[in-house]
Amino acid sequence: MSGGERKKIVVLGAGAFGTALAAVLARAGHDVVLQGRDEATLAAIAKTRRSAAYLGDIALPETLATAALFDNAEAAAHLVLLATPAQTIGAMAEALASRGAAFGEAPVILCAKGIDRGAGAPLSTVFSSALPDRAFGVLSGPSFATDLARGLPTAVSLAAPTLADARSYAAAFAGSSLRVYASDDVRGVELGGALKNVLAIGAGIVHGRGLGASAQAALVTRGLVEMRRLAVRLGARAETLNGLSGLGDLILTCASEQSRNFAYGAAVGRGASREGLKLAEGVATADIACALAAEHGLDVPIMATVSAVLDERLTVDAAIAALMERPLNTEQ
Repeated sequence: MSGGERKKIVVLGAGAFGTALAAVLARAGHDVVLQGRDEATLAAIAKTRRSAAYLGDIALPETLATAALFDNAEAAAHLVLLATPAQTIGAMAEALASRGAAFGEAPVILCAKGIDRGAGAPLSTVFSSALPDRAFGVLSGPSFATDLARGLPTAVSLAAPTLADARSYAAAFAGSSLRVYASDDVRGVELGGALKNVLAIGAGIVHGRGLGASAQAALVTRGLVEMRRLAVRLGARAETLNGLSGLGDLILTCASEQSRNFAYGAAVGRGASREGLKLAEGVATADIACALAAEHGLDVPIMATVSAVLDERLTVDAAIAALMERPLNTEQ
């Protein structure tokens, strides 16, 4: 699979991010089919070239096709993007496995950011358990769906077990608005995207509580240290966490209520009701991240505090006090 060739690409998941990626790929000249479960959303996209529920009034390419989930799965494709929420990846992988050579056994790019709550494992591990022989990659990095859909300049990382495969998959995304960097550090790219969600909730809590920019900067900086330590202990390379899928994504999601995780945290910080808030993957990831850290003997005070607030084991004020009263230490 090389750049410049017109390819057939299937995007599974017609939410904000899946639709935005489908738009980017369609604009790059590929034959793209966006598949989802919500018939009304798909019908609206086909008729109006808009996904009002997820992307507002942003115009989508005329060439972007839509279909029901797994429609025409017996036909071959060059690439499949799996863009459903993180906690559905296991079920989606099993659904693909049940269809045998679904989409011609095209490589599958995992686009969700999270850790599987049931298995307590990274998404690539869960995917490969269901489809051990299927080629795959992981896409992650600082990329709001609305920015992608509007065609604003964006850069992300795409990792695969081999660098040659990562470069091949990345070439399909080549276009004027999206730059994709190849990597063979699958664990680093996927854990950066997952763990930063927990810290984004923490940054949102700080913002919502009105604790100031200095406190937010401290949380993000020390949070990056925790994120990097845990990811490295789980098999990642430290330099990956300093790149787009780690530090880059952390900067983006810890600075704007356009991030669902930051917005969720901000609501918690303000003392608002959590009912009706949009799905925030960091809520599901917080406990798992802390459990993995404990299993490997790592101290992750910021993530642990976020987890305790989300589980209502600590109030926001008690959490702030707990962090500020920790024993003094050197910066590492």
